[in-house]
Amino acid sequence: MTTTATGRNHLIGLLLGAEQDWPQAFEQVLRLVGPVQHDGATHSVSSERLTIEPFDLTDPARPELVIDRLAHWYYHPREWLKKAALVNGTYLLNSPFTFQSMEKHSAYCAMLRLGLKVPKTVLVPYKNPVDNVRWAYTAERYNQSFDLDALAAEVGYPLYMKPFDGGGWRGVSRVNDKADLHRAYDESGEMLMHLQATVDYEHFARALSIGPETMVMDFRPDQPMHNRYAVSHGFLSESAGHQAMAISRIVNAFFRWEFNSAEMLVAGDDVYPIDYANACPDVAVTSLHYYFPWAITALVRWSTYCVVTGRTANVDLRTSRYFAIADDPDLSYDEKLAGYLALADEHFETDRYRDWCASNLPHLEEAVVDWVDSEQFLRLLTETVQQTYPPHEQEQFMDHFKGLLGLWLEDQRAQVPASGS
Repeated sequence: MTTTATGRNHLIGLLLGAEQDWPQAFEQVLRLVGPVQHDGATHSVSSERLTIEPFDLTDPARPELVIDRLAHWYYHPREWLKKAALVNGTYLLNSPFTFQSMEKHSAYCAMLRLGLKVPKTVLVPYKNPVDNVRWAYTAERYNQSFDLDALAAEVGYPLYMKPFDGGGWRGVSRVNDKADLHRAYDESGEMLMHLQATVDYEHFARALSIGPETMVMDFRPDQPMHNRYAVSHGFLSESAGHQAMAISRIVNAFFRWEFNSAEMLVAGDDVYPIDYANACPDVAVTSLHYYFPWAITALVRWSTYCVVTGRTANVDLRTSRYFAIADDPDLSYDEKLAGYLALADEHFETDRYRDWCASNLPHLEEAVVDWVDSEQFLRLLTETVQQTYPPHEQEQFMDHFKGLLGLWLEDQRAQVPASGS
């Protein structure tokens, strides 16, 4: 933060890979925020795209907050993030301190400990030796032989084989029988794999959480990416919808994740979490379409709130508070979920955040509606479609996304009165 005679200037850093659509959208929506009054001062917030270069461990870090979309696979910027957090106090979305160590496997273990309905999951050893000269010696003396067929039978067919730390559906296989099982395991190579039971589900829900905001969406994993998120507002019962929202937010607060997606299988009022560690959740306009404006607005709102109010990062997980609720025999499942959610809302300052946004950013939702209906947004969408699809498909996909975003505009205008009305 820099302080001038007229106010305080805050900088948000964007650590990016190959994405172009949402960074442009974030930059454009952030400009709609305008000056913010807080604690007797005028605050302005801007962003810049970060570059990768050598750094001294004592170098200053200019951004107060970094939205990281790269460090889950690119180690140099990941180590810069760690330095920035430890030396400079930079606020990170998301923190490599927890995402690096608390992947999907850790999330399964933690949520089982809390009593959530995680399907039966078994971790099996590597199919192929790891790249380490000590492998043969260790494996010969200490690796126990095991019956993969017996393990799969215990989990039950159909099941899924998937990496313990995977993302983007990498290495995920549906296993219907023994032939599928051995083919998937043979192909896993040096990936460490889970066997996980599936359930007879009615809906596949994907919840995107940004700070204390959550959108639960009807996800269809078998569809092509542009058609996976169905625009379906009432696809879950009231109880299941609340659980899906709560579980996503609880997972994030438990691990101190602030920008993450969770996947759940839903049967009636029963919600089964199956995947909830995504260091780079999907926020592309060509997949989220209808939900894209909400995602970018929420990301701008939460980032602005964090830097303007001076929210500090905290990687002290304080898991004992959650476990105390989990171990209380007098609490029902719903009561435990409510207790976990109360801890999550405390961590995310949910009530304070909502009040702050209502007082300081009351104009933003209407401004985003106007932006989505502007030539500027149309150019962003057109560029993205041109970069994503071959020429002979571009007209088809432009019509597809314009229709879905047009539906979003209609729904928003039904809720947000036009200027002067």
